[in-house]
Amino acid sequence: MKIAVCVKQIPDPASELFLDPKNRLDRTGKLVLDDADTYGIEMALRLVEDGNEGEVVLFSMAPHNEVAGLRTGLSLGASRAVLISDDVLSNSDSLSTAKVLSAAISQEDFDLVITGTESTDGYSGIMAAQLAELMQLPSVTFVKKVTRTQGDLLVERQTELGFDEVKLKLPGLISLTAGSVEPRYPNFKGIMAAKSKPIKQLLLSDLGIDASEVGTNGARQEIVDVTVAPTRASGDVIEDTGEGYVKIVEYLEALKIV
Repeated sequence: MKIAVCVKQIPDPASELFLDPKNRLDRTGKLVLDDADTYGIEMALRLVEDGNEGEVVLFSMAPHNEVAGLRTGLSLGASRAVLISDDVLSNSDSLSTAKVLSAAISQEDFDLVITGTESTDGYSGIMAAQLAELMQLPSVTFVKKVTRTQGDLLVERQTELGFDEVKLKLPGLISLTAGSVEPRYPNFKGIMAAKSKPIKQLLLSDLGIDASEVGTNGARQEIVDVTVAPTRASGDVIEDTGEGYVKIVEYLEALKIV
């Protein structure tokens, strides 16, 4: 089974984050692999290992030719990676990102495409569906469990009421929820091996996409203002002198709870 895993390289959450003059997240510093995407890598590795054949290929769109996060993914066991990095892609929205990833992944034949549910620096949660539509692939979102069958995948899709059992015919796309699997940790052997694994770098011109469709030119939304969230006010303190319950009932009545 040949699996493409979409991963995002984000500003290190452990460091102080900044906005640029246009209210966009500053990505000029060190970028790391989004923890949310380690679930996709782990699931892909397990599916390949279960069949004793295939490979896992990482795809990422990132600025200034950043590969640190991809090296982390390769150290976990992925075979190789593809990076799309071009200044024209700056300020791309989720649809532009989906177009770029779709074009890059479509240069090869894959049995399965795996994404996360949402990135931890954007939280749009719609890129996976957009990617599936652009690639004309059947997709299942919010996947919690995956079982490989003959030519298909049997997946459990998380819902508000429990799980839906869905059979996904391959090739297809799934987006995983956090906690779907327990990601492995890179060992010394994996870290050393990752240094020599290939990372193919592509420009927008390599994908046949017009610059007017992506980046600032293709963006369909703009952040016009950012305000600091108000400090949470302290709660009311009721001292019980024997009739504290009366004040609690009055408080709940005021809220129309009782």
